[in-house]
Amino acid sequence: MAAPNWLEQLRAARKTALLGDGKRKVHYLFDSGKEMVEEYDMKTNQLLLRKWREKNTLGACGNWQIEVGEPDLPAVRALDQELIKESSTNPILMRKDTKNSFQWRIRNLPYPKDVYSVSVEKDQRCCVIHTSNKKYYKKFSIPDLDRFQLPLDINALSFTHSNNTLIITYQKPTEVLAAEEELLKELKKIKVANDGDGECKTQ
Repeated sequence: MAAPNWLEQLRAARKTALLGDGKRKVHYLFDSGKEMVEEYDMKTNQLLLRKWREKNTLGACGNWQIEVGEPDLPAVRALDQELIKESSTNPILMRKDTKNSFQWRIRNLPYPKDVYSVSVEKDQRCCVIHTSNKKYYKKFSIPDLDRFQLPLDINALSFTHSNNTLIITYQKPTEVLAAEEELLKELKKIKVANDGDGECKTQ
């Protein structure tokens, strides 16, 4: 059975926990050198953030890649680069899960609900959004299902649209829900660090 393999990786990783601002922040360091940071709401145990990074070939830390949570605001750039920047009206995809579902929000999509179609590409292991007016097309994967080696199920997928935002919901499989319960028990046992969070420092 594949599911415990991911749980075992999490159990085997070096973990450091920090508490503050009503959040539990957990830093994982895997044997491969990969790092993962998760933040949970301490009242609801809801996952607020998950991000990853790995070292490059020279051993320096790469940039964080956000899997769940608000995208990072762009860092302050040099003046000459400020002239080329993304339009604030471009669609923005972010993932913000609930207790029982994976959820994605795509802001700045003004078209009515009947324009959108959301489907599953089982072979490519991804979800696909497209519009009948050919104005928007997006593919995205569900890394959690990949880690547990679970198939995508079109019946778990639904969407709604309001306030120029398309909200896509995928019901979490029972295997994922059970693993999250187990992990939460593990995280509560981690001794909370007092100084530093064990993260790889940027060069």
